[in-house]
Amino acid sequence: MKQSSDRFADLKVGELTEVEKQSLRGLAMKLLSVKHRVGSPLSDAMATRQYLSLRLADYRHEVFGCLLLDTRHRVIAQRELFQGTIDGAAVYPRIVVQEALESNAAAMIFFHNHPSGVAEPSSADEMLTKRLKDALALIDVRVLDHVVVSAGESVSFADRGLI
Repeated sequence: MKQSSDRFADLKVGELTEVEKQSLRGLAMKLLSVKHRVGSPLSDAMATRQYLSLRLADYRHEVFGCLLLDTRHRVIAQRELFQGTIDGAAVYPRIVVQEALESNAAAMIFFHNHPSGVAEPSSADEMLTKRLKDALALIDVRVLDHVVVSAGESVSFADRGLI
């Protein structure tokens, strides 16, 4: 029998123990973190969404944050700026602008999670993104995307033409 070069190809999620699932999540985070470490360029939108999904999917409360990027879209930092309740988080544009200035960011990607399990952006999410984009435009910081994450999916504003 020929040995597969992918040792994980035959793994079935339903057959894994909770400890094994946690171990695999940790391994996935390590692999994706390499693409999102400080100084790395963000060139793969899908990997960015997967990374954010792994980081936020298990949160039981809403968190809003951003990836701060330089002029070549290399990661300067990742920040979780606001924490909320099970169905919302207060986000203050002043704090977001301050973070961009302190980090000397040229661009940002916003992210937040929906603990409800539905990643569909609300009209409030869209209005907030527009407010933040307008505020950051005043200091020449581009907003590249806003990713909404739930346990099973993620939605990109950029992919939907909302940015």
